[in-house]
Amino acid sequence: MKGTFYILLVLVLTSCGQEKTCIDADLLLFNSTIYTADSRNSIVEAVAVKEDSIIFAGSNKEGESYKCNAALMDLSESYVYPGFIDAHVHLKGTGYRELSLNLQGSKSLKEMLTTVQIYSNGIPAGEWVIGRGWIEKKWPEGRFPLKEELDLIAEDKPILLERADGHAVIVNSYALSLAGIDSNTEDPHGGKINKDKDGNPNGVLVDKASLLIEKFIPKKSREQDRQALEAGLEINARMGWTQVHDAGSPLRDFDILSDIKKENKLPIRVQLYIENSEDAQRFLEEGPYLDGDHWLTSRGIKLVADGAIGSRGAAFFSKYEDYDTEGLLILKKDETMPILRKALIKGIQIETHAIGDLGNKVVLDWYEEAFNLVKPEQRIINQPRWRIEHSQNIRPEDQKRFRDLDIIASMQPSHAIGDLHFAYKRLGFNRLNNAYPWRNLLDLGVVVAGGSDAPVEIGDPRIEFKAAVSRKDLDGFHDKGWHLEQAVTREEALKMFTIWSSYAVFEEDIKGSIEVGKVADFTIFSKDLMNIPAEEIMTAEVVKTIVGGEVVYSK
Repeated sequence: MKGTFYILLVLVLTSCGQEKTCIDADLLLFNSTIYTADSRNSIVEAVAVKEDSIIFAGSNKEGESYKCNAALMDLSESYVYPGFIDAHVHLKGTGYRELSLNLQGSKSLKEMLTTVQIYSNGIPAGEWVIGRGWIEKKWPEGRFPLKEELDLIAEDKPILLERADGHAVIVNSYALSLAGIDSNTEDPHGGKINKDKDGNPNGVLVDKASLLIEKFIPKKSREQDRQALEAGLEINARMGWTQVHDAGSPLRDFDILSDIKKENKLPIRVQLYIENSEDAQRFLEEGPYLDGDHWLTSRGIKLVADGAIGSRGAAFFSKYEDYDTEGLLILKKDETMPILRKALIKGIQIETHAIGDLGNKVVLDWYEEAFNLVKPEQRIINQPRWRIEHSQNIRPEDQKRFRDLDIIASMQPSHAIGDLHFAYKRLGFNRLNNAYPWRNLLDLGVVVAGGSDAPVEIGDPRIEFKAAVSRKDLDGFHDKGWHLEQAVTREEALKMFTIWSSYAVFEEDIKGSIEVGKVADFTIFSKDLMNIPAEEIMTAEVVKTIVGGEVVYSK
């Protein structure tokens, strides 16, 4: 680790007959309340940095010895935390959200359609109108858009609008015709073509069904992808994240990020999981791409087992309350098990998207079978730290299997405070007893890594922290079935976004807490997240984001 091995230069300065000890440092943060997230939940006043590593954490008085040559950062009006880590984000998607038609925040279906109409007016006939981020849960209309409504916007160009969860799209008739989708088109494996009462496609395509359309959309260029990745990096640095775990991208994105790193333009650390494609097969042959500086690493593959609750694709044992479906199982066992076995042998971490209770059970079953087939002595990494992403609806007996199999639950608190506005309509109240069970999992001893799932959600660490500790939405609302007892403590929430997220990528000895020898990653807020009332958390501002001892964002 750069900066781990350094020489302490001790100088003896004489002034007015008094001696002063001076220890060489590059940066000193002092006059602050500094939450270390170490094993004792220690709180200190000052931290010294040499190169990219922490060399001291203690009191202001002890920190005086580091002031001689260091850049001084008086943080008397701020609060310091270990660098916040987003354990589940879609980096490029977050960037494209800002660079394209962003429908996030539309207050009604009418408003969303008006936004699309205005945007569409500037698109030539025959070219695609593509947008993302709509979600109907708080719309007064309370429903998905209709293809007929998109037809009124444009009949001479294809329209595709992706739901915020990324698991369903609505398209117009032009797009359906372009793809040859009609009443006779069969559902692909892992996808569903929603149809009206007459058996005709209504424009909603769930999960793998959207691929029937997307293959007709022109591919983004490498330069466009780089622009989106750079935008995503900048947004995350501004939000206060010092590292992100990118949940499923092609190897091309890793190559682009490698170029950005070589140019010294990578503002935050990235762990990139390879999407389940031909790239994953190449990755299985070549093995993990590890970075000695811990800036850009790819050590895992992302699989997707089911869909999402909002688009009714999450796989459950019984049917949804408001639609004749049990959801979708996307993976096939005969295709998945060889991946799991080879990953264990090659030392590749697996993370799998699973939301429904059946989806989670199936993934646990397959993980357990793979562990039994490939014994620890056959593995490069004995304890592989495999993950389940989202882990939203888990039966009690399967919650215990997370513990027994040492599976990491990678969860996004904002999903609960959003989904719970409509989840009871989809699932009924009984199934909500097993929904977003943060407290249960922690009490069992399961490691819970916290993330945001941006651009599905906003990607703001304050939202995730507030949701985790209050289990109420941003307006303070909660209702039947929200199970406030599943909230976590402030100390646990901090660890979810720091040391436990570091553990989830085998980096708990490198970062995740403010301790001597670890990298100097800090997120600095204007308010004390550990003590202010939950309703005030959103008023805290990111003062600085520091990565490797360098300020990458300053308010």
